Amino acid sequence: MSRKIAAIVLAAGLGTRMKSARPKALLEVGGRPVIGHIAAELAKLGVVKVALVLGAGMDDVLEAARAAAPGLDIVSVLQTDRLGTAHAALQARAVLDGFDGDVLVALGDAPFVSAETFARLAGALRSDPKPALAVLGVRVPVPNSFGRLIVTNVDAELVRIVEAKEATPSELAIDFVNSGVMAFDGKGMFDLIAKIGNANAKGEYYLTDAVELARKAGRKVVAAEGSRDEWRAADDKVQLADLESWFQAKKREAAMRAGVTLIDPSAVWFSYDTEIGADTVVYPGTIFGPGVKVGRDVQIKGFCHLEGATVADGVLMGPYARLRPGAQIGEGAHIGNFVEIKAAKVEAGAKINHLSYIGDARVGAKANIGAGAITCNYDGFFKSHTDIGAGAFVGSNSSLVAPVTIGDGAIVGAGSVVTRDVPADAMVVVRPAPVVKEGWAKMFRTRRAAEKAAQKKG
Repeated sequence: MSRKIAAIVLAAGLGTRMKSARPKALLEVGGRPVIGHIAAELAKLGVVKVALVLGAGMDDVLEAARAAAPGLDIVSVLQTDRLGTAHAALQARAVLDGFDGDVLVALGDAPFVSAETFARLAGALRSDPKPALAVLGVRVPVPNSFGRLIVTNVDAELVRIVEAKEATPSELAIDFVNSGVMAFDGKGMFDLIAKIGNANAKGEYYLTDAVELARKAGRKVVAAEGSRDEWRAADDKVQLADLESWFQAKKREAAMRAGVTLIDPSAVWFSYDTEIGADTVVYPGTIFGPGVKVGRDVQIKGFCHLEGATVADGVLMGPYARLRPGAQIGEGAHIGNFVEIKAAKVEAGAKINHLSYIGDARVGAKANIGAGAITCNYDGFFKSHTDIGAGAFVGSNSSLVAPVTIGDGAIVGAGSVVTRDVPADAMVVVRPAPVVKEGWAKMFRTRRAAEKAAQKKG
């Protein structure tokens, strides 16, 4: 867009009705804090600076916003007393006063307003004469208590916002309501907001009063229409669950339309950044945490959990498999039931089919890891690496004590505890010598049975 855009995000809400010690902006939807969704969309829009309005002790909200949009210039401003939306926005004056561009005002508890909608709202300020501000409205079939936007039919000029309790019957019939998201001409914005008073029942300073003040000053005010689906927020955990349900429904539909088969869509959970290729089949009970990318033609059996992992084409996985951050599964590999992979690369065609843990390791192409085999990668102080070569065979219930290398084509005998490197094509067997005591088991049973009978008599 030709004019520069900055943003103010009102995120000082404590989440009192959430019954949570965490700020509302940190509560998660789709595996990402609400503030992360907002910051990511503002970054897509290309805003030059964000003033994040926070309460005391909310530095973790700033950290979450920066983590979601690392290239975005985000500065926190403190709202010591929570005296309303206008008071909150006014705290950004210290970093945005005199900004030569347009300023968006976003709500820190509404995660789904898109960059496109923000752009449309800012674009509403491009008419001539330039409006002082624009308000984002949405169509709601049953408006109930929402403030109605009274607009003219010419240039979507906004006449006023009327609260439901003060509206006439004809005004109550209007389905175009205030979303709370606004955009201002940065020049003179804070002078306008500073004039807002608090002569109302709650004694708070409402940003929507800027509409009336701007019009009284002879400035134009306009409305832009947004999507009802994007205008979603939560005041309690029930509404938060509704947000999550809506998000999951959208992700499931998008996945299926992209060629993914979900055996029971309602029983698969996605994160905001989940990527899955066409012809992949996902069975019920599977959860995709953040940072997962799955290729094409993958079979993910039920009750798998993936986070921070990549899965190449043609992999067979599960049921009950777990991929932790750093897991990289190569093309055509098998990751079976009750197998856990962490910070490890499993190369093409390798098989880890049963009850194994592979951490901080490489498993070479077409290697086979037997049931119950594990890499012992942590000594209580440091993580060490295990390297298993291509075509190697690790027998059941073996423990590979890192750091250790198993060469290409080597065989580890079942039950071995391997603490030294094994050369390529060699076999290692590490087992204690067997001790057989003839008749000992029968003697043991006879003695214990007699002891038990004596206890009953006593």
